[in-house]
Amino acid sequence: MKDIDQLARDTASLGDVAEIRAILSAVCERTGMGFAAVARITERRWITCQVLDKIDFGLEPGDELVLKSTICDEIRENGKLVVIDHVAADPAWRTHHTPALYGFESYVSIPILLADGSFFGTLCAIDPLPRALDSAEMVATLSGFAEQVAAILSARVDLAATVASGSSTRAEPLAAPARDRATP
Repeated sequence: MKDIDQLARDTASLGDVAEIRAILSAVCERTGMGFAAVARITERRWITCQVLDKIDFGLEPGDELVLKSTICDEIRENGKLVVIDHVAADPAWRTHHTPALYGFESYVSIPILLADGSFFGTLCAIDPLPRALDSAEMVATLSGFAEQVAAILSARVDLAATVASGSSTRAEPLAAPARDRATP
């Protein structure tokens, strides 16, 4: 078992539901991409909430990337989605440090906003090959997936808050109750 802290455990627990795994599968199917994830993004951390990895990128729920090495950090700061069909052919992205570091040619990342309007993180996908992503239809579909993820996470956060409200203190606002976690 990996040594991860409470926020990483709670983040992984929040994403440990069949509906989110099904959405990630649909993202990969619709885009042709081999990796899709829900990431929790804070001012200091990028934590995998849930992942579907068909390209051996190597992340599992609870794993982290260095925040400043990600495009998701830029999305946290500006709230705008990013869609890249072909990194090498895109003047705005071909020299960016993130695609070079992680070796992808196509990328999409959409902000996930919880029901209370707070920024949770992103629904993101990468692939080592170029993909046709930057169309109104594709962006609408992927944005719809991000909204579905937001609704699921919002309900789980609300449930965790309801369960925890009986206690006087709570270390992390994103903790999901143990009985909600999927069993192996």
